Amino acid sequence: MSIIRRVRDITVATLNERLEKAEDPVKLIDQFLWSTREEIISAERLYQQYSAHSNQLKVQWLQAEQQKEKREQQALTALKAGEEHMARVALHDKAASEERAAQYRDLYEQSKTSLIELEEQLRELRSEYQTVYDKREYYSARMESLRLQQRMNARYAGQGIHNQGLGQQPAGMFRRLDDRITDMELEARSLRDLRRSGQEFLSEAGAVLQSAIEREMEQLKRKLQQEGWKSQ
Repeated sequence: MSIIRRVRDITVATLNERLEKAEDPVKLIDQFLWSTREEIISAERLYQQYSAHSNQLKVQWLQAEQQKEKREQQALTALKAGEEHMARVALHDKAASEERAAQYRDLYEQSKTSLIELEEQLRELRSEYQTVYDKREYYSARMESLRLQQRMNARYAGQGIHNQGLGQQPAGMFRRLDDRITDMELEARSLRDLRRSGQEFLSEAGAVLQSAIEREMEQLKRKLQQEGWKSQ
């Protein structure tokens, strides 16, 4: 397992653990995305460097192969010309070229394997980045819904304090208001009935008083008649 792969596994595991305890998962995810993006950039740079190095190894391998074939042809030409010494020198160079070709071929094959592994890691990094980014959008939407819900709850709580006794729903508010107005109407009707009763009482009292006054007037008249009769 490569170092990059090991670090990625630890990072993802840490993210999963910390998400369960995070008060703001979006902030934590953003940190993860930032670090993952940095790793992707670093891995892409390494891939480009490794790819260039691999291409160079391939060139050196192929050049060694060409040199080997060239020396073999030179050895054949020298033998045809009866120059065995030159043929042996060419074959010696051919063996050295063949050894170099084998060495560069091995390095090239190793670099190809590493490039395939690095390419797979890049795919995984990009896939993880996209997956976490999509989750980030989901959690961001959930956090926004939560913030709006909290603001709505705070607003209704404030209205509840401001409108104590009226209820939070319009129907309840108007029902309470209707009850209050009904009480006021009953109170007004009671006062009206009381005033009406008072007027009737005064009217009856006035009649009684008028009758008493009339009787007293009659008494006064009789008294005057008596005094007048005495004065005569």
